Amino acid sequence: MRKGELDGFAIAAMNELGIDIASHEPMTFEELEDLEDGLDFDLIVTLAPEAHHKALELTHRISAAVEYWPTPDPTDIEGHREQRLDAYRAVRDQLLARISARFSPSRSSAV
Repeated sequence: MRKGELDGFAIAAMNELGIDIASHEPMTFEELEDLEDGLDFDLIVTLAPEAHHKALELTHRISAAVEYWPTPDPTDIEGHREQRLDAYRAVRDQLLARISARFSPSRSSAV
């Protein structure tokens, strides 16, 4: 939703799983719309209410399903490094479980 630097805690939490996101850049909805290839999505998954409303607005211009997966914001957690990193791990693990459940081959064959 907002332009900014990639969060170091997010990088660290994903690195623990062997996933390097250090070269990724956060993008706004407006930047997505300006991509050369345009918007061509089948599904938009949102994690926060503000993003969900923005994604629903996009469906007036593109044909995509929108799913809202309420997710706590780990940047809200204060404390020492390990406490903050634990918040990112919890979000990471929650999202991995949701992705696995949503896109597992057994679910696809049942639909």
